Amino acid sequence: MTDSSARAAGVLSKFRLDGKTAVVTGATRGIGRALARALAEAGGNIVIVGRDEAAAREVEAELSELGTQTLIVMAEITERSEVERLLAATLERFGRADILVNNAGTCIHCPALDVTDDEWRQVMSVNVDALWIASQVFGRQMVAQGGGNIVNIGSISAQIVNRPQWQPGYNASKAAVHQLTKSLAAEWAPHNVRVNALAPGYVKTDMAPVDDPQFKQRWIDDAPQQRAALPEELGPAVVFLASEASSFMTGSVLVMDGGYTLF
Repeated sequence: MTDSSARAAGVLSKFRLDGKTAVVTGATRGIGRALARALAEAGGNIVIVGRDEAAAREVEAELSELGTQTLIVMAEITERSEVERLLAATLERFGRADILVNNAGTCIHCPALDVTDDEWRQVMSVNVDALWIASQVFGRQMVAQGGGNIVNIGSISAQIVNRPQWQPGYNASKAAVHQLTKSLAAEWAPHNVRVNALAPGYVKTDMAPVDDPQFKQRWIDDAPQQRAALPEELGPAVVFLASEASSFMTGSVLVMDGGYTLF
């Protein structure tokens, strides 16, 4: 091995997750599925969490081709008992929970005056309550085992008001995610538990119809790169946050938006 390749191997080894176990919520489709694959490619064992078993089996088959060890847990993560069951299953299979990626989320487009109480609660329940419960349940385990890493999927919607669609509940929920990330990071840093967030811009998924003409002008044409991200483009950033490559980083919100928030 040449000196340059040895140096490169040293740097790149910091991104490896060999022997680590990563729990990914909402891992059966879209962004979550792409993040699960990225973490698997970095060497991690993956706990696939979702509500669609058929889709989960597809993800499991895909990751198995990489030689990754996987576990599927169907769970309603807004319920504490379900999250505790998820942790127990993870520990039974892998013995540790090293990484938690809080990815599950939902959004309702609706003007503020028309948002119903049920719609507001639905968004907050999935985007904030579930993330809080999972962070607390897994955070307690991570503190007990001497360390761990939580990556929350926030959004640029925490710092802007999206247009042309109105989505007050989603925007408020993601602002809460960013602030909770900082709060937990500050409290758990002495326990060797790091907590960071990724704030994506518009990503081409079923939840974000980026090619719809009614949205394209504001979502795409107004952005410096004039495109949406593909889900797999977020993978390397989450591997960075989940690995020792970001060992001196906690309480940070990493914006990845093609420059959208520059204007």
